[in-house]
Amino acid sequence: MDQMIRQAHKMQEQMEALQADLDAREYEISAGGGMVKLKINGQKTITSLEISPEIVDPDDVETLSDIITAAVNQAIKQVEDTNAQEMQKITGGIGLPGGIF
Repeated sequence: MDQMIRQAHKMQEQMEALQADLDAREYEISAGGGMVKLKINGQKTITSLEISPEIVDPDDVETLSDIITAAVNQAIKQVEDTNAQEMQKITGGIGLPGGIF
């Protein structure tokens, strides 16, 4: 039992260190053939957004909105997928319920 508790504490420490690393990471995403670029950190905060002037058409704001939405959704998915993959490496797929550590 003592061994299991030590292992659980070790796993918790590893997960906390990994989460700090994941939160500090920055991802670069582009959409619309590179016309929209954004950076997002591991906490899912967009840190920059670049829009190429060529894509700005006052008569077609909907297309620009769609491209920005796609970029943001892709960025969030990349952060979530990376976080899940990295945590899986530590937990070994033991299926711990959320918030246990």
